[in-house]
Amino acid sequence: MTPSSTRGLKRRAAFGEGRPRGKNRAARDKLDLAELNGHVGYFLRRLQVAIFKDFIETLADFDVRPAQYSVLVLIAANPGRSQAAISKTLNIERARLARMLHELERRQWVERRSAANDGRSHSLLLTPAGQKVLAQIKRLAARHEKQAAEMIGAERRAQLLALLREFG
Repeated sequence: MTPSSTRGLKRRAAFGEGRPRGKNRAARDKLDLAELNGHVGYFLRRLQVAIFKDFIETLADFDVRPAQYSVLVLIAANPGRSQAAISKTLNIERARLARMLHELERRQWVERRSAANDGRSHSLLLTPAGQKVLAQIKRLAARHEKQAAEMIGAERRAQLLALLREFG
């Protein structure tokens, strides 16, 4: 089996697809979801887990997690903005963002500078290395989005995005 076909199997498994199993085993393994069938959060979480698994696999060469990607994208789009602004926009706890930024600094992708107007605050910037790696990461993230669209369908993806943006 080639690495790409292995990735395809893993990806299908992540999205709840797999090899067909015998009817008896499938029936025996299937559990009644009871009230969970009516819980939006349950199915959103299942979709999120599948999407994140595919994202992590697709971007494995860079060892980038979805939250790190989001932080890099926001810093690139808003150079010089504060940690507090990034934290608030992405709804990431400030202490967690600080740890994440420490890791991104260690990789030399992000630079924190004391804000000119407030010495207690930090402005965030991508380093030249961070700009270069983000361009590569964005290409892989676009591939991931294409794969997600293929899994759930382009039309349903657009509908889901429209619904979710109302709450974002």
